[in-house]
Amino acid sequence: VSTIYRLLLTAYRSPFTVYDLNGFNDFNGEKQMTAETAHPVIPEERGDDLHNLEFVDSADLVLFVAGNQFMVMEELLGVFQSQNPEINRIFYETLPPGLELKQILAGGAVFRDQLIDVRPDVYASVSEAAMKQLEEKNFISGKDYFLYLHNRIVLMIPEGNLAEINSVQDLARSEVRVSQPNPEYEDIAFHIIDMYRDAGGETLVHRIMEEKRAEGTTMLTTVHHRETPLRIQKGEADVGPVWSTEIKHALHNNLPVDVVEPGEDLDQRKKINYYICPLKGSTNQENGAKFLQFIKSSKAQAIYQKYGFVPHFSN
Repeated sequence: VSTIYRLLLTAYRSPFTVYDLNGFNDFNGEKQMTAETAHPVIPEERGDDLHNLEFVDSADLVLFVAGNQFMVMEELLGVFQSQNPEINRIFYETLPPGLELKQILAGGAVFRDQLIDVRPDVYASVSEAAMKQLEEKNFISGKDYFLYLHNRIVLMIPEGNLAEINSVQDLARSEVRVSQPNPEYEDIAFHIIDMYRDAGGETLVHRIMEEKRAEGTTMLTTVHHRETPLRIQKGEADVGPVWSTEIKHALHNNLPVDVVEPGEDLDQRKKINYYICPLKGSTNQENGAKFLQFIKSSKAQAIYQKYGFVPHFSN
C-alpha cells in the first residue's frame, strides 16, 4: 500500500471504511485510482483555479498552492512581483492540495483534454503527510519544507439558517444536507473528520461520512471552496464545513451566507498547519527560492492575516 493511503487510513480511522492493496475504496466500495497509476483529471469547470494557463509552459514561476488561498493570491503575487519585477509570468493553481499532490506524483493532470505536465517550483499543502510523501518519492528534500501559516474550521450556512444549525452535532440530523469535502482529494476533510470525532466520537464520524452519504444527505466535493458556497446559495445544502478564511471572503463579497462557530475546542485551530516546499528538478529553482523567502516576510504574512489566516512568522 502506498504511503499516502496508509496516511489516509491513519487520518480517517473509521472502522467502516475499507482499504486494500490495490488502492482506496470510497464509502460505497467503488474503486479509485491510486495516486501514481494515472494522470488525475481536473474537473472541467475548475478553470478558475488554473491561473494564467496560457503560459503554463513558459512561466517564470509555477506555484501549486492550497485552494483555500485563492482569495489571497492576486494581492500576494502583486506585492511579490513588485519586489521581483524580473518574474513576469506566474502560472499558479489553487486546487485542493490533495489533487495537486496526485498531479505531481503522476507527472501531470488532464484538464479539458489538455495534459498539464509542468512540475511546480513550489508546492503548498495543509498536510505534513503530503510533504513526507514527496520526500519518500524524492521530489523534495525533507530539510527544505517548512510551516508558514495556520487556519481553523467553521460551519458555513445559508443566511437565515432555516435548518437551525447550532452545533457540529446538528450535522447528524437526517434532514440536514451537508456539503462535505472528499478525503480522496481535500486535506481539509481530515481536519473536519477530527472535528466530528472530537464532537461525537466514531459514532458521529460514521453517521455523517457513511450513513448520511448513503442516504444522499452528505454530498462530497472535489473543490469545496467553490462547490460548498454555490450549493448553499442554490439551496442544495444546509451546511458545509469550511475554512474560516472562506467565510470571511464570502461575507466580504456579500454572499447570502452566515457562520456557526464550532468553538475553540472543536475548530482544530491548534492542529491546522500549512506547509510549503521547493520541488527538485523544476524549471525555475531560483525564482522558487525567492518566493519561499518572500512568504516568510512580514509583508506576506500581513497579507495572509488580512484575509483571516493566522500567521506563523511574527517578524
